[in-house]
Amino acid sequence: MSGAGAPVLTVDGRGLHVVVVAASWHTQVMDGLLDGARRALRESGATWSEVRVPGSFELPVAAARVAGLPDGAAGDPSARRPDAVVALGVVIRGGTPHFDYVCSAATTGLVDVSVSTGIPVGFGLLTCDDEAQALDRAGLPGSREDKGHEAVQAAVATAVALR
Repeated sequence: MSGAGAPVLTVDGRGLHVVVVAASWHTQVMDGLLDGARRALRESGATWSEVRVPGSFELPVAAARVAGLPDGAAGDPSARRPDAVVALGVVIRGGTPHFDYVCSAATTGLVDVSVSTGIPVGFGLLTCDDEAQALDRAGLPGSREDKGHEAVQAAVATAVALR
């Protein structure tokens, strides 16, 4: 498991706004990731909104759009540019190279969003060999890890550090 050696983060995100961009494939796993993310956001005190996209391949374009919008975008004066974005998704290896292309494109795209906008992007994209690995990382009852929670903590902690 990759959880060994992970830092224990306690983050005060009061005053921050986070946008969670979440894929829709693999409903059970995504429900767990979203629950963990929401719990971490409540614990941090940050406000948040959510954007759903079809799959993990679409995460970078949605993250880029929300990270690049100026305050008051789309005619909504209450809208504000997020202090952090959290991307949640899951890709499970199949019998074709599709897995490699989607994982590589999504990862590179999310890094590009973060670097080009200066807004932290929490990486909650599970790239698993099988469904059992995804379930074990989804933060569900019986899971050994809670990657949705961890992705929020990392994004909020980075946003605080960059203040």
